[in-house]
Amino acid sequence: MNYRFMRLMVLFDLPMQTDKDRREYSRFRHFLLENGFIMMQKSVYTKLVVNNVSSRALKDRVRSHLPPEGLVELLEITENQFGRIEYLVGEGQKTVLDTMDRLVEL
Repeated sequence: MNYRFMRLMVLFDLPMQTDKDRREYSRFRHFLLENGFIMMQKSVYTKLVVNNVSSRALKDRVRSHLPPEGLVELLEITENQFGRIEYLVGEGQKTVLDTMDRLVEL
């Protein structure tokens, strides 16, 4: 098996008008966190995957846990592309995790 590190990004915009909407949002967000995704922004989560096989399996898991309403997008990029993200930080936040080092979460 060839190991080519990739990042799977989940971008979503879910309705938050009703209690049911908020429950679905919370359920989806907790699913992402329980499956090793890390929040980059409020509705942008990312996870490191080792190859195309694991990426496809993870995409299938995300598809099987979609909320009934709203928009969810999946974006797969290489680790090099992810490392070239340019962070533009304004007044609100002074610190950003900006490194090519691998993050190991236990």
